[in-house]
Amino acid sequence: MNALKEWATVVSALESGDQTVLLRKGGILEAASGFVMESKKFFLFPTFEHQGQQNIKSEFHKYLEFVKGKQSNDINTITSFVEVLAEADLASEEKIRKLSRFHIWSDAYIKARIDWMPQKTLKAIFLKTYRISPFDIPLKPEFHGCKSWININANSEGAKAVLGDTELETRLQEFKEIVN
Repeated sequence: MNALKEWATVVSALESGDQTVLLRKGGILEAASGFVMESKKFFLFPTFEHQGQQNIKSEFHKYLEFVKGKQSNDINTITSFVEVLAEADLASEEKIRKLSRFHIWSDAYIKARIDWMPQKTLKAIFLKTYRISPFDIPLKPEFHGCKSWININANSEGAKAVLGDTELETRLQEFKEIVN
């Protein structure tokens, strides 16, 4: 099954309900194609590169502390599974700014993402996040590098939604009003 590589801080924010939207353009290895949704349901694969205080809103720096010391050279722990409920390609910086309440990234980081490969749109992805029983997977050489997707052999049994249906539906409708 597919897993999306994402900052461990963002994975934690998704798992707590503080974040419901990912904004992606793709990794360096995907510069030609940009970010492509390979799956509508996938695991979150926590990564530890590039996440720093300057890239996260100050009120969410707690997630930097939470993930400190969790990186291993041999294994990664998977703790969540997500389902895509909506997505949109955005070129409008105004719409992207309006999505600020849906994520933990700083304005400066979002601006940097917009400016990187400016000919490509930013994909906004609204997720329903599920907590799962943690499981470890060995880190393989093919998992390394600036690419978005990897394949892992696992299933999502016993998943529990992070947000209740009413809260999730309210946020989803707000998201749709912004991106449409």
